[in-house]
Amino acid sequence: MQQAIVGFHLDEENHWVADLTCGHTQHVRHDPPWQNRPWVLMEQGRKEKLGVMLECKKCEKK
Repeated sequence: MQQAIVGFHLDEENHWVADLTCGHTQHVRHDPPWQNRPWVLMEQGRKEKLGVMLECKKCEKK
């Protein structure tokens, strides 16, 4: 189920996590070559992703 990003925070291991409208969260790591998300490392990049839809795996399981 698609949910919009409403914010970001760092987890206990300093990995970026997207906060979704449903209340769930999803990691958005920049971990090349597996995950290439350099935008998450900069505040401006994260701001630009607010409102972007992500697939929420936890909502899918309901």
